Amino acid sequence: MRENILLIRLKSIGDVVLTLPAVNVIRENFPNAKITFLTSKENAVLLRGFREVDEVITLDRAALRGGNPLKVVAEFFGLLRRLRAGKFDLAVDFQSYGETAWLTRITGASQRWGQIHRAGRGWAYTRRIEPDLKIHPAEWHRNLLKECGLKLGAARNEFILPEATLNEARAWFADHRLDLAKPTIYIQPFTSGAHKNWPLENYFAVARHWRNAGCQIILGGGPADRDALELAKQEGFAISAGVPLLMTGGLMKLSALIFGGDTGALHLAVALGKRVLMLMHHASSGSPTPYQHRDWIMVAPKSNAIEKISVDEVNTTIARIFSEPIGNVSC
Repeated sequence: MRENILLIRLKSIGDVVLTLPAVNVIRENFPNAKITFLTSKENAVLLRGFREVDEVITLDRAALRGGNPLKVVAEFFGLLRRLRAGKFDLAVDFQSYGETAWLTRITGASQRWGQIHRAGRGWAYTRRIEPDLKIHPAEWHRNLLKECGLKLGAARNEFILPEATLNEARAWFADHRLDLAKPTIYIQPFTSGAHKNWPLENYFAVARHWRNAGCQIILGGGPADRDALELAKQEGFAISAGVPLLMTGGLMKLSALIFGGDTGALHLAVALGKRVLMLMHHASSGSPTPYQHRDWIMVAPKSNAIEKISVDEVNTTIARIFSEPIGNVSC
């Protein structure tokens, strides 16, 4: 009989991407299962790159929190019906927060696995462990599966970009007069918090340096970041802020190096097989560094002082990463 398995991770971009090695463990242990992934509506597009996921269920968190009683009721009961109709044999909660603990429980799955971040949430799960905060978050998920009895092979962290998206990215290159044969650095200056942001003028200085060295430069971000990048646009840099998430993946896939802060786009780049340089305001043993590439980070000399990382240090590190034999030509 075919198993029905539900995996849960609602947010955020990087955290969803970091479940990918665990999703592959599930497939290796249950080759014939139907694997369903529950995530927030805004992150659902990411699952198009998860080759082993068969179905996606989305949660509109904005509707649930918007204050409109009709929308709240419709969203909640619609989701409840879908979860119960799935007849899941196993539900794995990779987030293990209060809301995902409830969602795991209401699936009615006979097996429910999760990690306990706070006392009092264990009631939702039939198997539960405490996370090892000294290991990488992607390994938290693999370790949960191991402790619940699954076999672990070599970690596989491969995001499969749809070919149509890659073709759209090639067209974007052409529209912005970028040459696919020349090395490109994709720069993502913005993160989810000001304390993680390196000064924008420093990113511009790095962009100028590497353009002078013969590289093409793309500066990315969200729709709200376009105004902040106006100066760079005036200087002739290609600006991709506001393009769809998968298009960002396509542009990164066509680039030689991805450079930016501690943000989900860089975790996606790693899963796309790209070299990255991530600037971090601090990095403990369990921090979400580029998976399996802790050497691809630069850490602030003291916590929450990321501005103390110098432009010269960054340029030297980029040169070092470019010199590593990973397929792409150097500038």
